[in-house]
Amino acid sequence: MNMDSGKILLLLLCLNVAILGVIGNPPTCPADVDTQCSASSEWKGEFFPNIPKVKYEGPSSKNPLAFKWYNADEEILGKKMKDWFRFSVAFWHTFRGTGGDPFGAPTKNWPWEDGTNSLDMAKRRMRANFEFINKLGVDRWCFHDRDIAPDGKTLEETNANLDEVVALAKELQGTKIRPLWGTAQLFMHPRYMHGGATSPELGVYAYAAAQVKKAIEVTHYLGGENYVFWGGREGYQSLLNTDMGRELDHMARFLEGAAAYKKKIGFNGTLLIEPKPQEPTKHQYDWDAATTSNFLRKYNLLGEFKLNIECNHATLSGHSCHHELETARLNGLLGNIDANTGDPQTGWDTDQFLTDIGEATMIMLSVVRNGGLAPGGFNFDAKLRRESTDVEDLFIAHISSMDTLARGLRNVAKLIEDGSLAELVRKRYESFDTEIGAQIEAGKADFEFLEKKAFEWGEPKVPSAKQELAEMIFQSAL
Repeated sequence: MNMDSGKILLLLLCLNVAILGVIGNPPTCPADVDTQCSASSEWKGEFFPNIPKVKYEGPSSKNPLAFKWYNADEEILGKKMKDWFRFSVAFWHTFRGTGGDPFGAPTKNWPWEDGTNSLDMAKRRMRANFEFINKLGVDRWCFHDRDIAPDGKTLEETNANLDEVVALAKELQGTKIRPLWGTAQLFMHPRYMHGGATSPELGVYAYAAAQVKKAIEVTHYLGGENYVFWGGREGYQSLLNTDMGRELDHMARFLEGAAAYKKKIGFNGTLLIEPKPQEPTKHQYDWDAATTSNFLRKYNLLGEFKLNIECNHATLSGHSCHHELETARLNGLLGNIDANTGDPQTGWDTDQFLTDIGEATMIMLSVVRNGGLAPGGFNFDAKLRRESTDVEDLFIAHISSMDTLARGLRNVAKLIEDGSLAELVRKRYESFDTEIGAQIEAGKADFEFLEKKAFEWGEPKVPSAKQELAEMIFQSAL
């Protein structure tokens, strides 16, 4: 009896040591996709075993996997940095980006990928997504429905696939992480070749409505703060075969339906429209911030929607990102920012990570003037360059762009503290800071009155705009 008891005790001790060893040293995700990592969607090891949690080390740090300027809890201009930015990881570029382009095959083969778009693979990607988010130190993510879960043979099967992946996402995100926004992908499948909300085919319109309905539901279920509409196919290739008026009416009815359903299920998130001029459609109906604002005003939707401004889309429409942000802000429609940029030598939407400190500073001027973006934020609708193929590049790209925007915020704080730029602008308009100027701005000065003053004052003296001085002050903050 004593010998048997000793053997049993020894066996239990050995098992305990083995279990503790597994807990203390969880398995990692090796590059060989034929190993355990790719064998099960339930894999719970590390997908980024050589990447520690990213920390703030300050401007003098040479560590590529550390923040130099973004210090999440540091307070600037009355808010913590993390509250000014509300950073979000974009699932589709970070975990579905392949490096492929119109002229070449994919270049990226992440260690956890097995070459399929199966449900198991979708779950594995979701686990990688949340490890990435936790190590990067952000608490938001965003997604398209078809990026996180595969299509089925029927809409019912597709919805079931989405439900299964979303249930896992709900478990993994816990109480601290939530989607900045969700959206439905209404542009890749052949059924949407003529658009979704603007398709001339009634069946496609209905299918798109059903897909958006489901996407709003899962965004709500996950605690999402916003829902985005990007109409890449909502436009025309030729006006010869297009009834533009009817398509615009249909798009308005579609958006009205989405707003009504949002309220019906108690989703309090903001509905956002993301303007883009063209690509893939020759002309998209939400061309830029001004066009989209006018559309919302015409169809009495101003109270239901705000705008998600993407910097690369701004440049494609012939504007700067700062212009689009200010247009949205002045119309009370600035809701969210897709943080990316394009290449001035490349004519398409290259979706590069934003690293230009001057542009970041102008972006943050608008954000500060807006009082922040909440419940919106910054999501990195940006992808690695085709030639960047290391897993650590995913982290480096996000860190670099977060640091760039953080420097932009710090520069805005310098400009506000210095006051020279604000004073230059104030002085430029000081002639309106008079009794007659106030009458004009209040709409109380008619043309007869102004004509009398013009005769009385004679030829006006026009002062310098001081543009070079404004640029000098701005550059001094960088």
